[in-house]
Amino acid sequence: MEDTAQIAATVLALLDLTRLEDDPDDSTVRAMCKRADTSFGHPAAVCVYPRFISAAREALDESGLSERVAIATVANFPDGGSETRLALLEVEQGLERGADEVDVVFPWRALPAGDEAVGADLVAECKAICGARKLKVILESGMLPDGHTVRRASEIAINAGADFLKTSTGKVAVNATPGAARIMLETIRDSGRPVGFKVSGGVRTLADARQYMQIAEDIMGPGWVSPATFRIGASGLLDALLAELERE
Repeated sequence: MEDTAQIAATVLALLDLTRLEDDPDDSTVRAMCKRADTSFGHPAAVCVYPRFISAAREALDESGLSERVAIATVANFPDGGSETRLALLEVEQGLERGADEVDVVFPWRALPAGDEAVGADLVAECKAICGARKLKVILESGMLPDGHTVRRASEIAINAGADFLKTSTGKVAVNATPGAARIMLETIRDSGRPVGFKVSGGVRTLADARQYMQIAEDIMGPGWVSPATFRIGASGLLDALLAELERE
């Protein structure tokens, strides 16, 4: 039988602790970053809007976590429009402000309409700007019409240089689903490329997280899941994990 506390600690290390709300000031982001310093370890990253990157960095510095917890930001978010120039500008601004990773929304509406080029170009140009820094591509899988389209979006993003595929923004009606996660992970496996996977949108409990970890292990093999290859984007999940760890 698996040890619940051990699983919770493992999930904590995979977490992209997220705050993507229209906060009037940086106090909520600072408080979230302070909470990243737990007695049971720390998340892989915090994910915030570009305007809060400096505040996040300062809060992580104060906790002694700035060398261990990455700062991720978003671009083309949440709409996922087809204006590549705007997405590139947002990526540049995020990196200039100190982001270590960028989560960019794929122009998902264009794909069912028959336009594959805009997504390929956007991802490739964003990756060129990111260089060695991680580019996570949000496919908004819950809004794509079928599994074939999810697979094709995954293929386009991987071929254009994505470091991670990510399910969702968490801002639409349908976010992460096990079915889409399976398709995305199978596409990563079939590509033979070192691409990671991030599940986001609706992952609120330890059981939710474990379900997606199990899917990844089934497809990618035992030992594949680690902060370098698998992330969970969430805000409330930290509370559930700490409650479980403190109980144990």
